[in-house]
Amino acid sequence: MGRRFFLIASLAAALFAPSQARAAVPLVSCGATGVQCATVVAPLDYSGQVPGAVSLHVEMLMPAIQPVGTMFLIAGGPGQGSAGSFQLALSVAVQQMQDAFPGYRLVAFDNRGTGKSGLINCPAIQTEINLSVEQERDVTRQCAEQIGPNRQFYATRDHAQDIETVRKALGLGKIGLFGVSYGTKLALAYALAFPGSVDRILLDSVVPPTYPDPFDRPVLQEMAGTLNTFCAQGRCKGATSSYAADVGAVANRLEANPVTGSITIAGGGTRSVHMNGEDLISVIIDSDLNPGLAAELPAAVRAARGGYMRPLLRLKDFDVRSSVLTAEDLSFGLNVATNCADGHFPWSPDTPVAARQSLFDSAVAAEPAGAFGIFGTWASRTGTASLCIEWPSPAGNTPLGAGPLPNVPMLALDGGYDLRTPVANAVSVLGLFPQGHLVVVPGVGHSVFTADLSGCAPSVVRQWIRGASLPRTASCPRVPPAVQTVTAIPRTARKTAAATAAVVAKTVHEGEAAWGEAIFNGASTTAGLYGGRVAATSTGFSLTGYSLVPGVVLNGKLAFVPGKLPLAFVGTVRVSGSKAVAGTLKVTRTRLTGTLGGRKVSVAL
Repeated sequence: MGRRFFLIASLAAALFAPSQARAAVPLVSCGATGVQCATVVAPLDYSGQVPGAVSLHVEMLMPAIQPVGTMFLIAGGPGQGSAGSFQLALSVAVQQMQDAFPGYRLVAFDNRGTGKSGLINCPAIQTEINLSVEQERDVTRQCAEQIGPNRQFYATRDHAQDIETVRKALGLGKIGLFGVSYGTKLALAYALAFPGSVDRILLDSVVPPTYPDPFDRPVLQEMAGTLNTFCAQGRCKGATSSYAADVGAVANRLEANPVTGSITIAGGGTRSVHMNGEDLISVIIDSDLNPGLAAELPAAVRAARGGYMRPLLRLKDFDVRSSVLTAEDLSFGLNVATNCADGHFPWSPDTPVAARQSLFDSAVAAEPAGAFGIFGTWASRTGTASLCIEWPSPAGNTPLGAGPLPNVPMLALDGGYDLRTPVANAVSVLGLFPQGHLVVVPGVGHSVFTADLSGCAPSVVRQWIRGASLPRTASCPRVPPAVQTVTAIPRTARKTAAATAAVVAKTVHEGEAAWGEAIFNGASTTAGLYGGRVAATSTGFSLTGYSLVPGVVLNGKLAFVPGKLPLAFVGTVRVSGSKAVAGTLKVTRTRLTGTLGGRKVSVAL
């Protein structure tokens, strides 16, 4: 592999010379993969009324053959720098992109306000967690004040103009666009502004150009169907009979009567966690990025509906703490600056802050029944209108290019379990492209290209890029979950061998899901519900004093068996605790066997 990539880098250097001569900016080698870097200076204000400039960090990688085209790689957020996200200096990332776009020149640059392009870092909004609506609005306003009057120049319209500036600076002709999540909106915005410069468009987890919705209505309206599909065909058997109904009931109750409770933390001790309805919606949505969290939630929500809140509070705490990112990873300051410029709010951009809440309330009150799906009108606060109420003028309704969209090949990918950019988004965008295609991957969440463990989505992309004939709409086979869905969580245990074995089986499965939570969030540990921890590695996990049910404690080590999904884990666990019959059990693909208190037991997994 090393020799192959050395050859690619050498050929890229030779082949790049003609393009470099045409480019308006110098490029220099900046990585072992052969990636070239440059700084492109863009106007702060493309209208020319406000002076100033923004320096954009650009990366470009040539193929090992004469380029057949150029693909701009556009990350999401808003707030992710595309160069930082796609990592063209990393061999594994390059291999994935070159497999998808054979023969293409690859370009990625950090959007203004992200990564190495004038990073916006608002510490309060970046690091604060568990904020109330009022506190969230306050730190958003503080961020606006920190950025200053130039905050109006971080709209999607400006990001789209930057793509054109980079294209021209590199001396490129027509380009392809690969956008992920918010990057799909930015790709479409560029296509509206510069239709003659677009060759083809690939959209992964689609955001229409008219978004964000002020109240997040499309997300809320589609959620019930997505959750029920997730649990269809008995996939949540033993956890819930109606996942969506449970989520709606618990969220509406929590909003009316928020709950505060204690959870165990991995390092020992406890932590107090507060939860309301908006928190639950946030955790549910975040599960489309984390198969472990998705596996845990149905049983935890069902338990909460029955009054047992501890499992759900633990998941909320894990989700919130794992969502804390550095500004380099995702600038929340840029995120609010872009969304508060773009949003289609129930006020005009120059409406005084003091007048906005009444306009917000009137707009929500005027919504028809069902506008917020299975939730009450309170769920309107999950949208960007609530977040941006105190954003200084101008706020909202920054227009995109007039279009029309180019009539070029377009492929949209969406996951069947994508909660934040549901399939309905992609369907609406498909209608804008006569040469468009839509492929849905059931069982996969957000960011399909990298999340699809079956490889179906990347295969479709390769077919499309090579000009294969595709149907207008298609669906991949349903991708099984990475880990099994957790079944009902018992609150107590009886001290018999059979009862202990049953609890151990449930704890092992829940430990597998906890491993998934950690590994898909880049974490190393997560706490047990009543003590101990899971330590996660790329091949399995260890349990140290791990307890799902009071008085039943597990220690041991399990490794997953490569092969089909959901993953099967094998290993050995030692059982102890005041409510357990002690012993040692062997975990195989399908059974839990061994001896507890001198009695042989065998339980199906």
